[in-house]
Amino acid sequence: MEAAGKEEISVEDEAVDKNIFKDCSKIAFYRRQKQQLSTKSTYQALLDSATKGKDSTKFQILNEATKVPLLAEVYGIEGNIFRLKINEETPLKPRYEVPDVVTSKPRTVRLISSSGDAGSLVLADGKGDLKCHITANPFKVDLVSEEEVVMSINSLGHLYFEHLQVPLKKRATKENKEDTSVDTSQENQEDLGLWEEKFGKFVDVKVNGPASVGLDFSLHGFEHLYGIPQHAESHQLKNTGDGDAYRLYNLDVYGYKIHDKMGIYGSVPYLLAHKPGRTLGIFWLNASETLVEINTEPAVKYTLTQMGPVAAKQKVRSRTDVHWMSESGIIDVFLLTGPTPSDVFKQYSYLTGTQAMPPLFSLGYHQCRWNYEDEQDVKAVDAGFDEHDIPYDVMWLDIEHTEGKRYFTWDKKRFPNPKRMQELLRNKKRKLVVISDPHIKIDPDYSVYAEAKEQGFFVRNHEGGDFEGVCWPGVSSYLDFTNPKVREWYSSLFTFSAYQGSTDILYIWNDMNEPSVFRGPELTMQKNAIHHGNWEHRELHNIYGFYQQMATAEGLIQRSKGKERPFVLTRSFFAGSQKYGAVWTGDNTAEWSYLKISIPMLLTLSITGIPFCGADVGGFIGNPEAELLVRWYQAGAYQPFFRGHATMNTKRREPWLFGEEHTRLIREAIRQRYTLLPYWYFLFYRAHVAAEPVMRPLWIEFPKELNTFGVEDEYMLGSALLVHPVTEPKATTVSVFLPGSNEVWYDSKTGTYWEEACTVKIPVTLDSIPVFQRGGSIVPIKTTIGKSTGYMTDSPYGLRVALSTKGSAVGELYLDDGHSFQYLHQKQFLHRKFSFFSGVLTNSCADKRGHHPSKCVVERVFVLGLKKQPSSVTTHSSDGKEEPVVFTYCTTMSTLSLEKLSLNIGVDWEVHIK
Repeated sequence: MEAAGKEEISVEDEAVDKNIFKDCSKIAFYRRQKQQLSTKSTYQALLDSATKGKDSTKFQILNEATKVPLLAEVYGIEGNIFRLKINEETPLKPRYEVPDVVTSKPRTVRLISSSGDAGSLVLADGKGDLKCHITANPFKVDLVSEEEVVMSINSLGHLYFEHLQVPLKKRATKENKEDTSVDTSQENQEDLGLWEEKFGKFVDVKVNGPASVGLDFSLHGFEHLYGIPQHAESHQLKNTGDGDAYRLYNLDVYGYKIHDKMGIYGSVPYLLAHKPGRTLGIFWLNASETLVEINTEPAVKYTLTQMGPVAAKQKVRSRTDVHWMSESGIIDVFLLTGPTPSDVFKQYSYLTGTQAMPPLFSLGYHQCRWNYEDEQDVKAVDAGFDEHDIPYDVMWLDIEHTEGKRYFTWDKKRFPNPKRMQELLRNKKRKLVVISDPHIKIDPDYSVYAEAKEQGFFVRNHEGGDFEGVCWPGVSSYLDFTNPKVREWYSSLFTFSAYQGSTDILYIWNDMNEPSVFRGPELTMQKNAIHHGNWEHRELHNIYGFYQQMATAEGLIQRSKGKERPFVLTRSFFAGSQKYGAVWTGDNTAEWSYLKISIPMLLTLSITGIPFCGADVGGFIGNPEAELLVRWYQAGAYQPFFRGHATMNTKRREPWLFGEEHTRLIREAIRQRYTLLPYWYFLFYRAHVAAEPVMRPLWIEFPKELNTFGVEDEYMLGSALLVHPVTEPKATTVSVFLPGSNEVWYDSKTGTYWEEACTVKIPVTLDSIPVFQRGGSIVPIKTTIGKSTGYMTDSPYGLRVALSTKGSAVGELYLDDGHSFQYLHQKQFLHRKFSFFSGVLTNSCADKRGHHPSKCVVERVFVLGLKKQPSSVTTHSSDGKEEPVVFTYCTTMSTLSLEKLSLNIGVDWEVHIK
């Protein structure tokens, strides 16, 4: 939702005040690491010290200047993953290692070790086609695949490790101040922020001194990198100059600037590198503030006259260097070796989990505003959707629904009977989502505060008292979600007995959970605040929101005694947040440029394991013109999380407030979403079971085609649909790139088709958005639209069959009850496969383990690309019954339409076209 109002931080609606936030020049550990690059201190691996344990190979690394040893561990993990951990061998106290993100202890594979050349060690997986080649002096690791070096670690010598130290004052006392000249000189280097770091009026005191870590990775032959959300930036990662690193530090940035590398609400320290024939991933498991520098050196093109005999034999390749720097913790990095994009997705999901299977209603349209005023307002808006024949599934309530911003309560004047309001929604098979933030108003009469205070459940300040900060309720304390007991208690607050006025159609929105602290440094918590286990906030800042969403999702599951799927939207997130629900791109602005940037932002989230993502339709801040609002609805309808939202000082913008023509256009966009629900649900099933992104950049579907690698204004939904939202005002044409050799693409609206890769100019009016179906695909749709998804359970299906150049097509449908875990525990689901070959359309079982009764029938089939008019069409049931079908064939468009069918979706049948 929202940053502090003007009374708190004086933020203009138009843009973020960047003086509130640090740039790289103000981040001390960045300056220190960059300074070290000029001194070139080197590390040496003591390979004679290497020991082989059950799970890993360990060896020491020695800094030649300080002579302080580090301990390195290399693991082979099932599924072509390597893990490298580097820690102090004997730290002053334990260093933070991120828990709870990696789903369970990954199964290790035995690495076969052998000596390489003098001063090297080779660790190979069992198959022998992947090797880690460790060089002793200077320390370097080469990742070798099929005898080719694909990645080098520390080849630039950027390994950096600051050791925890005894606090200066204690050390001075201990040594009677005799021998502290070195430390005193360090203390005077304020600009390096060794023991204290100043930003504005804030001073960050570091009890054990600086503790940052860093390491470089060189990716050989790669020029295209993606990932490390969340930034309002291009999908392909850009080169960073000095002082221009990508920042991963979760912050409440109201009206964030676009085309900027500053940190915003979430962090996933994971990137992918791609080239024709190979995809790699680097997952840097660290929850402290992290900076990433990227530098691509393109391949040098030699002319024949410049090439001597030696140069001619050398493979001249491009290279991209990635430099990771984190404020604290250890180096813990997973190397995902692919080789295909889908392999990398599976490898990452093996570590962090797949997208939770969402309840079906959450894939419908959501209506939100800060704030719907009262029960009457909710009733009127709900009725407005029915009056204008616009489907929607979820009404949302922001902070004003509570009693004085006390979460788990209701404002008695505005919402005197919340259960009655929820029954109104339930009668229309709709749901309610309410907000629950991590700050708790300091009020002894507020039971949530009193209980948490009594049990010591708040984050503490560095002096030992409860941390206090200002947020929406005023002075607040912040729940310490890193403590399992706090999470367990917080989960219990969602029971119907604890959360008075709630029902089983109420779901949750976690906001402000970076955490947002209005008068804190960078509007967040001081880094030396203390969490469970005496860890400083600096160690785990980026994972705080992850833990709140985890506790919330668990609370909703427990509320239903483990039967119902939760729905939880979070603003702050980390690697693994996909296990608990959805995320969105935060406080965007009602401008065309924000509509445009939402596409690469969502693509980046999608490929880094968080497919259930969306952007506020219409822009949260400001008042969209009618044309922009229509275009945003058209784009949002084809993006995974579909919610209209606006801040409190904007004009009301329910879909019917912009005149009859614009109402019609928005209605049509939302209805398109509901038409495609069966396809959306199948895509989320694939995301859940196989880690396939729902919304995909073109390069995933066309990994060998260089001209797809930089495309970010269009994208694939699954493998069947290509969508190109209109993101320019008054557009009359859109240039659409249709990729792939031997592909055929069909315009979803007109049926016009194109073969082979090409760029086409598509004429557009305000009522059209370019959407194409890929030849060779079958997309299931709903043929009738209800008031909400709940009304469409038994409504009929249609099949859109788009034939390939070979005249064939395949598709799938996944179906379950849409809300429970019965699909998992009782195998109550249907998974059907459709195929079209040699004029026969077949419906068969794709997974025989599943069983789910369904009254649904396929009543329409529409075939695109059928070159010859049929003489007859007949249906054949599994019991051998044959029936003729009335059909319509269009010669000019090569389309066949079959209507008034009644083919049960859950049984085998065939349609013969002769």
